Amino acid sequence: MALVLAACVVAMSSASRAAGDAKAAGKPAVAVVRTVVAHGTTIASDLIFTGDIQAQSQVSVAFRTNGKIAKRLVEVGDHVTADQVLAKLDPKEQRANLTNAQAALTSAEALLTQAKLNFKRQEQLMASGYTTRPSYDDAEQQLRTTQASVDSAKAALGTAEEQFSYTDLKAGVDGIVLSRTFEVGQVVQTGQSVLVMAQDGPRDAVFNIFEAVLAAPQESKTVAVTLQADPRVKAVGRVREISPSVDAASGTVRVKVGLEETPKAMSLGAVVIGTGKFRPRQAIVLPWSALYRWENAPAVWVRDPASGTVSPRTVTIERYGPNTIALKGGIEPGEEIVIAGIQLLRPGQTVAVAETLEATR
Repeated sequence: MALVLAACVVAMSSASRAAGDAKAAGKPAVAVVRTVVAHGTTIASDLIFTGDIQAQSQVSVAFRTNGKIAKRLVEVGDHVTADQVLAKLDPKEQRANLTNAQAALTSAEALLTQAKLNFKRQEQLMASGYTTRPSYDDAEQQLRTTQASVDSAKAALGTAEEQFSYTDLKAGVDGIVLSRTFEVGQVVQTGQSVLVMAQDGPRDAVFNIFEAVLAAPQESKTVAVTLQADPRVKAVGRVREISPSVDAASGTVRVKVGLEETPKAMSLGAVVIGTGKFRPRQAIVLPWSALYRWENAPAVWVRDPASGTVSPRTVTIERYGPNTIALKGGIEPGEEIVIAGIQLLRPGQTVAVAETLEATR
């Protein structure tokens, strides 16, 4: 960069002397510039980006019945099992419903016992000819009715027992508690999410990447992932999901890389560094000092060797480097590009070349 700045100073000094000489001779001023001859070159870069570890599957946990929370048995960050009780509701209402269902079943069973005895007696009397057919049919009908009542009471009892079990909150999967939105004494409704859990299993490295980067052809969907806190911890993943929308605030696209194996040190939320490889491609690499702005677009000044004049030309930038720019459109190999003295140029101006270099190959 120092060499470029020094060259600019030399070029400007030369331009001033040339302008002074031209003015003294009564001729138009000629700007002195430095140029390079553009050449196509193959570039291949590794994209490095940061992200964090997230679970591939998250579960929202909710109570399956209404009630007031009586106990909270877990905190954020706890690892829980599928059948572990996470919280409890006050079970007074459900317990009362269960008691009523048990009493209704007991009553129905007592009526069934009486109906069975009555039917058996009518059956014996019918065989001896001491009863009528209508009496026998009534006893049989009563038996069937009471049997149906018992079945209904058993079903109601099962429902009451299930509702009572719903006062215990269980996740149904193994995982880690990520967040909770309830407190003891809070009244919750059926289906209201109160916990979010990261399910045990595969993990993702999630990155937010600028959309323009994803437009470049990838050499492979494999991404090397390294733990930022300890570069010795490494993993390999494959691009599993690319968001179809761009985040309006950051202008980035969310990319999820599924890890083949997750080291223990890569816990949820751990910051990781991903490295992706892109296919080699052709571009023209120029010093950053060649970049100009023309008609609200990036441009460079092109010198016509035949006439010695310069003109601005808009270009398409492939990527920016620390001291260079890579162009993927707008310039053809062999053209002469101004890299110093562009501040004093105007379209069609005749320039003198102090030095012509070869662009990076």
